[in-house]
Amino acid sequence: MRHGRVSLAVSFFVQGAVFALLVTRIPAVQDRYGISDALLPVFLAAVPVLAGVGSVTTEHLVKRVRPSVVLRCVQPAVCLALVAAGSGDALWECAVALALFGVTVGALDASMNMLGVSLQRAYGRSIMLGFHAAYSLGGIVGASLAWAGAHWHLSLAMLYGPTVTVLIPVAVVAGFRFVDHAGAADPGGAGPAVSFRLLLPLCLVMAFAYIGDSTVSNWSAKYLHDTLRSSEQLATVPYNVYMVTTLLGRAVGDFGVRRFGAAAVVRFGAVVAAGGFVVVAVAPDAWAGMAGFTVLGLGLCVVVPQTFAAAGRVFPHASDTAIARLNVFNYVGFLVGSPLVGAIGDAWSYRGAMLVPMVLVLVTLAYAKSFTAQPDRYGVGHERARAVDVG
Repeated sequence: MRHGRVSLAVSFFVQGAVFALLVTRIPAVQDRYGISDALLPVFLAAVPVLAGVGSVTTEHLVKRVRPSVVLRCVQPAVCLALVAAGSGDALWECAVALALFGVTVGALDASMNMLGVSLQRAYGRSIMLGFHAAYSLGGIVGASLAWAGAHWHLSLAMLYGPTVTVLIPVAVVAGFRFVDHAGAADPGGAGPAVSFRLLLPLCLVMAFAYIGDSTVSNWSAKYLHDTLRSSEQLATVPYNVYMVTTLLGRAVGDFGVRRFGAAAVVRFGAVVAAGGFVVVAVAPDAWAGMAGFTVLGLGLCVVVPQTFAAAGRVFPHASDTAIARLNVFNYVGFLVGSPLVGAIGDAWSYRGAMLVPMVLVLVTLAYAKSFTAQPDRYGVGHERARAVDVG
């Protein structure tokens, strides 16, 4: 299990780096293919939509093959899609590359978290935040490589090609050590049904968390520059600081879950994140706004990993199905968050717009009981004997 845990953390790291390399260089992709400002949102919206399709497809695929097999196959495909997005010339080539990236990244996100939840169940203690810390670390590395590429005026092909040449072998080698555990899914396809009524609170929490996250990634620079009158250089800092504090929070978050429980950690994270949004909304200057985004990272970072883990606890014998469906709301949050904040900012003010994700994050408190571990049951009101699990 130790080797499986390290290998899966490597996979999360690779995915974080690849995703950051794409999203931080979107302006360069736009310039390379001559995508108009009117058409760019269509391309960007298509990626999470297709990722949702990939996640739903994975739900059915893992009934026939293990999640480790899916992850082993799709991670190199995601890397190659990144290279394709930076190497083409025609608009249709960009469309095909981004479509491939979207579908495969949805399958990748779903299968990674399936493996993470099954490993956590086998360990018997919280380790999910550690995997997502590896993802955050990969994001920081990917964003740093993207900055270096922009600084040295490297083409996208020159940036993506050598990077992927390193990442694909790392991902392939790690893939040989993945560990699946029986009980997370039913390969025969006849496992217990996943009740959407029970899953819905976690779906809403996932969507609200990603609305908050997309607010930071899409609007932090504009907010500091236009509303708080910072320099363009300073405006690029908040997202990097947010990623660093996300990494730090996730690196120690598992210890908090073991000590205080998942529900308490999620409640604490929601309150801290809401406080961060308040600081951002009332900030008198750029440095105060940056402090707010820093606090945001410490609060939001715990919510998503614990939401996946909670789905595994609520549906212990159908966790793969639950996670695949829950993962779709990751992309719902991305699709809703950025346009929502932008529309409110244009119609009213961006200070007021920052209060919307604050309210949504606080709604998480109403669903915190969904993160509390429940005893295993037969489904007819009788607790299952501990001896069943020991065997």
